[in-house]
Amino acid sequence: QVQLVETGGGSVRPGGSLRLSCSASGRTGSIGTMGWFRQSPGKEREFVAAIWWTRGNVRYADSVRGRFTISEDNAKNTVDLQMNFLNPRDTAVYYCAASMGSLSNTYASEYRYDYWGQGTQVTVSS
Repeated sequence: QVQLVETGGGSVRPGGSLRLSCSASGRTGSIGTMGWFRQSPGKEREFVAAIWWTRGNVRYADSVRGRFTISEDNAKNTVDLQMNFLNPRDTAVYYCAASMGSLSNTYASEYRYDYWGQGTQVTVSS
């Protein structure tokens, strides 16, 4: 079992920044890939970013590449998502997810992740 807790959500004006953090506990030694997803009202959950635990390889959705940065701190068992140049389309509930085992080209599929956090709201509005 792995427990995930997200923190750092909130409200920000367009062009602003937020930093989300996901703290993992439990069987963290078995984590292969960590991901961030988001879901807006009336929409399906969508992939945002992924990082391969202890290897540091990263992938991003086209919609956030160049604005968001995913990073990990293995000593603290945390994965952060730095979000810059936010716009209203980034408004969503953001979820942290963990896969037991390293994902290959399926990292963007929510169905490949085994554990999820409760989510944290990000609202971008003027």
